[in-house]
Amino acid sequence: MKTLKSKLAVAVMAAGLCFGAAAAEIKVAYDADPVSMDPHEQLSGGTLQLSHMVFDPLVRFTQDLDFEPRLATKWERLDENTFRFHLREGVKFHSGNVMTADDVVWTFERLKDSPDFKAIFDPFTGIEKVDAHTVDLKSSGPYPLVLQTATYIFPMDSAFYSGMTEDGKDKAAIIKHGSSFASTNISGTGPFIVTDREQGVKVEFERFADYWDVESPGNVDKITLQPIKENATRVAALLSGGVDMIAPVAPNDHRRVEQTAGVELVTMAGTRLISFQMNQNGNEALKDARVRQAIVHAVNNEGIVKRIMRDFATATGQQSPKGYAGYNDALVPRFDLDKAKALMKEAGYEEGFTLTMIAPNNRYVNDDKIAQAVASMLSRIGIKVELKTMPKAQYWPEFDLCAADMLMIGWHADTEDSANLTEFLTMTRDEETGRGQYNCGGYSNAEVDQLIVDSNVETDPATRAAQLQKVEELLYEDAAYVPLHFQNLAWAAKSNVKIAPIVNAMNFPYFGDLVVEE
Repeated sequence: MKTLKSKLAVAVMAAGLCFGAAAAEIKVAYDADPVSMDPHEQLSGGTLQLSHMVFDPLVRFTQDLDFEPRLATKWERLDENTFRFHLREGVKFHSGNVMTADDVVWTFERLKDSPDFKAIFDPFTGIEKVDAHTVDLKSSGPYPLVLQTATYIFPMDSAFYSGMTEDGKDKAAIIKHGSSFASTNISGTGPFIVTDREQGVKVEFERFADYWDVESPGNVDKITLQPIKENATRVAALLSGGVDMIAPVAPNDHRRVEQTAGVELVTMAGTRLISFQMNQNGNEALKDARVRQAIVHAVNNEGIVKRIMRDFATATGQQSPKGYAGYNDALVPRFDLDKAKALMKEAGYEEGFTLTMIAPNNRYVNDDKIAQAVASMLSRIGIKVELKTMPKAQYWPEFDLCAADMLMIGWHADTEDSANLTEFLTMTRDEETGRGQYNCGGYSNAEVDQLIVDSNVETDPATRAAQLQKVEELLYEDAAYVPLHFQNLAWAAKSNVKIAPIVNAMNFPYFGDLVVEE
């Protein structure tokens, strides 16, 4: 496989940057590597993990979901439509360029053009440069999630990404699943530079010598990210000393890790929803709400949590985890095989039908096993499932084409808020705004859409919670999708690799702050 080494990385190394002799070096094994180095190409966990290594956001979530300043040192609301951010001075990009307000404005405009990100930024009309280190973020009306959204603004090196390549292509172009300048070259402000990348094999990082955060406790100067798809192989690599840290750790491997001297397991309750979408545009039967209800009732998601996830997940009947504004405690899992069969008969499908299903096999914990279990459960109500599982790199292009009747999707709310789940997964698809970008179910409900629009300008918490809870109720009644569970998180590392302070519920470890003890 061809090695992709960015021109920036070569230039940085050629410039003679050196690192201390006692520098810590670690190898990290994930279940998959990032599909691209473009931070705006795909809204996914892998992309955001990479962004927190190579870029920095304006604002960052802490472990307790508070906000801490990063490239913005402070902020204030000027009026109901304007939020002012004061930028850190003297911050350098990996190219040597200095970050200014111009880079933040350029990045924001690119985000508004990104098919995957523009729905998040739809409430905002623009961002204005006040001076070299101040910007005003403007919303179209009162918006309650400004700081949550700011955690997704990772200023890009506008000079580095502007202009044309030697073969006449726009360096700033966002090309999903294609080769572009931004997908293979990267310049951020973050703690690490990418020095070498072989897609599907490894990504190598070195500490950025001019990183602005000199107070960071991190002492890791080299990281090798190695994708290992199989859970057991990943654990074996850690226990044998081949790698220093792994993620995720499958539930059936927890005890083995905990019982091994010199290795520590770190777990955390998660809020990533694992679900299946039912493609009404791909299979006529799925247009009938009774059939969708039958499928939901046929899937024993509590059984999946118990047997496949080893109780390391929380079965759910809705999108919102407990603690989110839209959580509705009346909407519980509803496995009922007799009711599922009755609904199939009522809809005229007593003899069943055939549908296609796709799922990844290296993106979510036990994703392929879950898909196999769901396929088996549906056979009990006469639905024959033609299941295809595939690696993440092949899965997302298929998902983007909505290329099956049922499709697995995991989603962690980008703003830690219920509305985000609906905006991407169940709102009517709108290419102009980006809403419904990951709605391969073809579900469309005008009342749901309006409630989300209203909630995005509602600043009274009680009123907004009622709106979002109503959304969950409507989705539940319509069986808009098949809810499974919220996936918990688990990481493991050698005992001297202190990962507990850098991991979080968003699953974006802050590797710049990682400490490795002697």
